[in-house]
Amino acid sequence: MLENPIAALASVIVLGVGAQWLSWRLRFPSILLLLVIGVTAGPITGLLHPGDLFGASLLPIVSLSVGLILYEGGLSLRLDELSKVGRVVRNLLTVGVGVGWVLSSLLAWLILGMEPPLAILLGAILVVTGPTVVGPLLQLIRPVGPVAPILRWEGIAIDPIGALLAVLVFEVISSGEGHNLLTHSGMALAKTIVVGGGLGLCAAGLLTLLLKRYWVPDELQNPVSLMLVVAAFGASHMIQEESGLLATTVMGIALANQKFVTVEHIIEFKEDLRVLLIGMLFILLGAHLKLEAIMRVGPPTVAFVVLLIVVVRPLAVWASTLRSDLQRHERLFLAWMAPRGIVAAAVSSVFALRLEQAGYEQAGVLVSSTFAVILGTVSVYGLSAPWLARKLKVADPNPQGLVIAGADVWARAVAEALKGRGLRVILIDTNYNRIAAARTVGIETYRGSILSEHLLDRLDLGGTGRFLAATPNDEVNTLATQRFAPVFGTANVYRLTPNKNSPRNADQQDTAHSRLLFDPEATYRNLHDRVAAGHIVKATPLTEKFDYTAFRNLYGPTAIPLFTVDDSGKLSVITTDNTAEPKPGQTIVSLVEERESEKE
Repeated sequence: MLENPIAALASVIVLGVGAQWLSWRLRFPSILLLLVIGVTAGPITGLLHPGDLFGASLLPIVSLSVGLILYEGGLSLRLDELSKVGRVVRNLLTVGVGVGWVLSSLLAWLILGMEPPLAILLGAILVVTGPTVVGPLLQLIRPVGPVAPILRWEGIAIDPIGALLAVLVFEVISSGEGHNLLTHSGMALAKTIVVGGGLGLCAAGLLTLLLKRYWVPDELQNPVSLMLVVAAFGASHMIQEESGLLATTVMGIALANQKFVTVEHIIEFKEDLRVLLIGMLFILLGAHLKLEAIMRVGPPTVAFVVLLIVVVRPLAVWASTLRSDLQRHERLFLAWMAPRGIVAAAVSSVFALRLEQAGYEQAGVLVSSTFAVILGTVSVYGLSAPWLARKLKVADPNPQGLVIAGADVWARAVAEALKGRGLRVILIDTNYNRIAAARTVGIETYRGSILSEHLLDRLDLGGTGRFLAATPNDEVNTLATQRFAPVFGTANVYRLTPNKNSPRNADQQDTAHSRLLFDPEATYRNLHDRVAAGHIVKATPLTEKFDYTAFRNLYGPTAIPLFTVDDSGKLSVITTDNTAEPKPGQTIVSLVEERESEKE
């Protein structure tokens, strides 16, 4: 065991962040690796003893960390998404939770042999899914339609609900007031909603006011936001135990949906904090497991996990989607996506320690069963969900749409032309005026930084398969292509030719993560100036009589071909290394000088 507290704490951080980096390199679910390393460092080798390291502070640290993770998750939720999926999300958070709770509790009692109170508590804990697992899976799968926003909302909003249910059950167990269950639980529920929801809204309103009035300098905005999150969590928890999770989630959602100030810089800060917290928590909770609890995992536990996957989740989704507009294949995919993550692990660990102190001998089973569910669900869903999404046609195996970083006037014209060919195009920019101009002509947009780590969690990438970095900043373009290369693949990531006034080595910038767009002369400045001078983006069908040679003769050497689209809707991006000549039957999208005969 590491006796030095500094060395022990440093090892937790190194193992937590290092495991996530290694999982990224291996393209392996990070939670599985974190748990394996945590268990190895704890009960197997005895290197870490979190209880000795943190003492009585372990539980508060875990609870506060989970609150911060849910706050970061809440910042990714947009209320406008609920206009289409709100009914299903509401049902999953009510009917689905009820079905999952009852069935999970029943299975824990019958299969795991748990005492009824502990079985009910485990059922409450396991109603949560896992935003830290669902998010990366959605990035990998890129489902189309309503599936992605439904899963994203469920994964984040259900966590404080599961924690709340666990608190209510625990209070009934610890108080022994079974005869007054309804009254006791109802009062605790109302108190949690009022206190947690109210303090979350107040904290979000206060932070918005501070930022709007410029009462906080730029360098203190992230620390002040962190201070208010912690304050809301602490105050809420003091008034009603575990209501702090609801407070932080509500605060995140409220901040993400207010229109008065931008919070992108706060979101980016919380993304970095989330990576650190998730790594530390899984290492600590894995190391805190007891070896005898791990040894209890056997055939009954395996059967329990299997039934959760093939019976409980499908029934909960079926009950929640009755009479909805979802198609059968969308329901099937929802029924196969319920991985558990850090919240289930943290809540089970917190209550197991309290139950052990209260003298419950089966408290260890609570933790070992929860961790078995996490390992089982992450493994099953992580390995099978991408294949199933393609099989059910929830994800397009060959998506043709574009994500374009930069919403300059020429990029908006490109988006309009491709949208007219039935392709999905998303423009991303931080400039409000450019985004507003795109929205007025019906182009799908996202206002925010292309380098934001949170972007991939908030962006619905369904139907898109290529990324174009087209901002005026060459360094941002290079970094953005590196960011999106793991998402779309190197062959489908492109950037503009660096501007002529870039540093001397601009033309030798890293090309390992991207290809150069269109033409060696197609810099951002060149394209912008051409459109300002009257050039237009035009879609021209090529035929046997009017082929590419005729196109060139008509529009001259100044024309810049951008894309080709064939009759089936397949898009090809023209690059400096692509010398293929457009063929008859294709439509060429190009930037050309408008001819007098084409003007109205």
